[in-house]
Amino acid sequence: MQSHDLIVIGAGPGGYTAAIRGAQLGLDVACIEKERALGGTCLRIGCIPSKALLESSELFAKAKGELGAHGIVAPDVQLDLEKMLQRKQRVVTSLTRGIASLIKKNKITRYTGSASFISPSRLLVQEAKGNRELEGKHILIAAGSQVASLPGVDFDGKRIGTSTEALSYSEVPKRLAVIGAGYIGLELGSVWQRLGAEVKVFEYLDRILPGMDKELADAAHKILAKQGLEFDLGARVTAAKASGEECTVEVEGASPWKCDRVLVSVGRKPNTVGLNLEAGGVELDDRGRIAVDAQFRTSAKGVYAIGDVIRGPMLAHKAEEEGAACVEGIVTGYGHVNYDAIPGVVYTHPEIASVGMTEEQLSESGVPYRKGKFPFAANGRAKAIAETEGFVKVLSHNQTDRVLGVHIIGARAGDLIAEAAVAIEFGASSEDIARSSHAHPTLAEAIKEAALSTDGRALHI
Repeated sequence: MQSHDLIVIGAGPGGYTAAIRGAQLGLDVACIEKERALGGTCLRIGCIPSKALLESSELFAKAKGELGAHGIVAPDVQLDLEKMLQRKQRVVTSLTRGIASLIKKNKITRYTGSASFISPSRLLVQEAKGNRELEGKHILIAAGSQVASLPGVDFDGKRIGTSTEALSYSEVPKRLAVIGAGYIGLELGSVWQRLGAEVKVFEYLDRILPGMDKELADAAHKILAKQGLEFDLGARVTAAKASGEECTVEVEGASPWKCDRVLVSVGRKPNTVGLNLEAGGVELDDRGRIAVDAQFRTSAKGVYAIGDVIRGPMLAHKAEEEGAACVEGIVTGYGHVNYDAIPGVVYTHPEIASVGMTEEQLSESGVPYRKGKFPFAANGRAKAIAETEGFVKVLSHNQTDRVLGVHIIGARAGDLIAEAAVAIEFGASSEDIARSSHAHPTLAEAIKEAALSTDGRALHI
């Protein structure tokens, strides 16, 4: 039986990061992944391919309707969807090969197969050529998540499907129904709307982007609706059925909606089925996630868990931070993740990004706060690149001025939010941000101005 210091189950962002960090710290590391291509859902059929399509579709939309303002005349813009999809796949293939190269460089033993527990220290790996048993001094579960289903909605893998299918439609749908107005639904809905589909988004709640700052979500709703996305909020979808080339989405109290594709995007659930966690002595919490303590230890000695299988937002970068912190804790005795400084980004146009507490959370918890806002319409760089929609909002403690949350909707918000995450990580005040020099002209100046605005000192409005 082969034994290792650390065995990681799953080679997604959390898993491969943990494996590499373990190898850097001198452990004999193995990584088990059932897919031949490494990188997990995020890299293969999630974050990376969706961002490739978002970029391509945004360029197409700009060429169709926005370049004229820049003095660029493109009268006959055409879509080559096949080529666009091929580019997306090239990006994915390049990155998966990159992960494989990192695994090899760090001398991590790779097993291709499905893992299940025999005991807290032993695993059965089902490989194509047969089964093998492994023994690990430490075992880390980083198995990721899978798409959640919806009662009454039957996936057929063609007309009614998940984000996986929506990343590879062979033709632009005439009418696309998106069930769920979260990150994934809005991103992929935007892709196909830009490419020519009529898109209707059905959301059970009375708002889009559940959990995000409401002022930000409301602004996003208005902007995306103006772009052409249609929203049906407070809509309880009871069924979605396919018949031939047509689909029907049934909503409680409303007329059925006919379309030719349905994208179900109602969240994700932990990948715990098939791991035989009972044999490993690993317990789940009341929501079906693996229960862990602050050091990612499960109920079984020597078994740890990170990422989508445990509590917290299902974000690739959250899993990466947990993977590194978990392994550092195993080796050095200390590993920490500041969950207040984990940003979230929606890659629509404009982008939407948040880190820290929302206004709703601060109000509900009774924390006294000040709010500063600054519109991109008053930012010189935003005007120069014709991206003036949106704003930056900074929330700071009313007494200490410590930054509690930053929320951005606007051009390149996903990149701009990094400054806010660092500010929260280091316990900065809004005054710290406001007194730091920001290059001119840059979009980042909007963050400085919003920080000044918490004290009524914004300079350019």
